[in-house]
Amino acid sequence: MKITSIETLRTEEFSNVLWVRVHTDAGIIGLGETFYGAGAVEAHIHDTLAGRLLGRDPLAIEAIHRDMLNLPMAQSSTGAEYRAASAIDIALWDLFGKVCGQPVHQMLGGLCRDRTRIYNTCAGYKYVRSTNIKPVSNWNLGEAGGPFEDLDGFMNRADALAENLLESGITAMKIWPFDPAAIENHGLFITAEQMKTAITPFEKIRKAVGDKIEIMVEFHSLWNLPTAKKIAKALEPYSPTWFEDPIRMNSPQALAEYARSTDVWVCASETLGSRYPYKEMLDRDAMHVVMVDLCWTGGLTEGRKIAAMAETYHRPFAPHDCIGPVGFAAAVHASFSQPNTLIQESVRAFYTGWYKELVTEVPVIENGYVHPMEGPGLGTELLPAVFERSDLTVRRSAA
Repeated sequence: MKITSIETLRTEEFSNVLWVRVHTDAGIIGLGETFYGAGAVEAHIHDTLAGRLLGRDPLAIEAIHRDMLNLPMAQSSTGAEYRAASAIDIALWDLFGKVCGQPVHQMLGGLCRDRTRIYNTCAGYKYVRSTNIKPVSNWNLGEAGGPFEDLDGFMNRADALAENLLESGITAMKIWPFDPAAIENHGLFITAEQMKTAITPFEKIRKAVGDKIEIMVEFHSLWNLPTAKKIAKALEPYSPTWFEDPIRMNSPQALAEYARSTDVWVCASETLGSRYPYKEMLDRDAMHVVMVDLCWTGGLTEGRKIAAMAETYHRPFAPHDCIGPVGFAAAVHASFSQPNTLIQESVRAFYTGWYKELVTEVPVIENGYVHPMEGPGLGTELLPAVFERSDLTVRRSAA
């Protein structure tokens, strides 16, 4: 079997999402995805990678992965090169599962559990949907797109939101109320008034439901180290589960100093590409929960290596998902196949909303748990309607 063509698809409406379809002479097609800067990733796939992949055996996943990331510009980042490699790698695993008639989690070693606990990232329906994914300016506060406008919820009625999540069986939530202050002050400082405003959701949640729900805190790498430490101390009385990406993930030493300053776990990082920066962080005891985004860090091939490395440091694994539907499916397969998976990120405004506009199947989530995907490969495909969209751009490279 050989790769005969590589196809990319993107739309104006979902302009950050790029899908990759790897075609073979056996008629089997693998589906992959990445997110953000779709045009740049598309160009790298066709102008640089396609010539290196066409005609090759698609099941030589490790060899192809190595060759995609051995390029001089693809060095441990989440830039366009790594996002391109991630999308193709996910497509190759999808193709591998289809060839064997098995789900991707089986190809990765099989199920480690029959269900995996999820937490709800409290984003709204339009969050990351368009070209603008800045932490604050696309919040669309006050615009009701459905019953799960959870970003507006945590900013304005966090107590009611926590109660609603618990009613649906979801016992963990992630929020980021410090982002407005970080944007306003360029992450350099936080005023007493801003601190009080950002802490208000935590007060409401604990007053309403006590410790029945876990709270993860996302900081989007927006703060300098002294201010991040100050915020951590202010939040400790509310017993958050983890602090995620409090500073930029480019200094193991600085992150280690942060980790030593608080009793709350440090979760890092969706922004790291490849296993090498993770090792530097782990060697310095800078992270407690190892998070990866499979669409950015090198795909399933790299993701499972990071999970295995985390296990050797006795650290739990927690795949990121606040992107597209194919990436979410891939993350769920990874979660089920890794013995040290702690919890899987999910966004109910996404998997009950716009994901269903794009793919045939989304992971089943019930009572706070996600269930394994069924069917060969990833277990999902792009809907026929995607191929008929007037805003669709398709590019192909063929042998």
